[in-house]
Amino acid sequence: MIWQTAYQSAEGRVSWRGALAQDGQALDAFLQGPVAARLNDDEGGEALSEHLHGLSLTGMGQDALEEVLAAEVPEMRDWAAGEALADAVLESEHDVVLPWNNERDKRNPFASLPGADIVGFQRDGESHRLALGEVKCSSEAKSPPQVMSGRSGMLYQLDQLAHNLGKIFQLLLWLLPRVKNTKYEAAFDVACTRYFNSGHRELVLFGILVRDQVARESDLQARGRQLASHLQSPTHCCLIALYLPWSIAQLPQAIGQGGEA
Repeated sequence: MIWQTAYQSAEGRVSWRGALAQDGQALDAFLQGPVAARLNDDEGGEALSEHLHGLSLTGMGQDALEEVLAAEVPEMRDWAAGEALADAVLESEHDVVLPWNNERDKRNPFASLPGADIVGFQRDGESHRLALGEVKCSSEAKSPPQVMSGRSGMLYQLDQLAHNLGKIFQLLLWLLPRVKNTKYEAAFDVACTRYFNSGHRELVLFGILVRDQVARESDLQARGRQLASHLQSPTHCCLIALYLPWSIAQLPQAIGQGGEA
């Protein structure tokens, strides 16, 4: 078992849960496997390598190619590692499909991208619905931490995803060319159909808070109750706090070294 529930509750259309990471081999394997693959975009890197190796290159060209492939800049920023962890948890435990890795949109290896952190679909039986969300990391001792409040905080951003149609337009505009003519196009069509036919309400929101403090329900409870007063059925929101056994600053190293943070 990787995660142990520290607290769990719900109000209205919002549920919240605190999950304690259990330090050990299961966590190591999860970090080295799904989390590392998401952080490093293994799928995209392998596709690029395979395509470029198919070019008609001279000996010098082959050497030049290998030098470029070996020059990949590893992602070592705390927040990026936190997002990769959140993505892997959603995919493995919440039937969320994330068809695109945001790493591929970076023209600068040190850049961050605007928009929602989580853009994809959640499996719902034989169907899919839109899954959107935000990821925040905080080592602040205060509970709830500041990343949950204000115009750059999780609560405001989730409320925007639920009600700001301009933001939804931009996310769908971004997502369509990334799923067009892929195995995800049908899920996109079904999820969008459900969203529009429900009057913009058929979607699930995820707010993931990565913490390295003692697990406290106050991290999520007040914000969850506040958000519950803004959401109407069938919109659902799931707030999840992931509590690490070591500091967030050590998360990139833990992903790279199998938990030896």
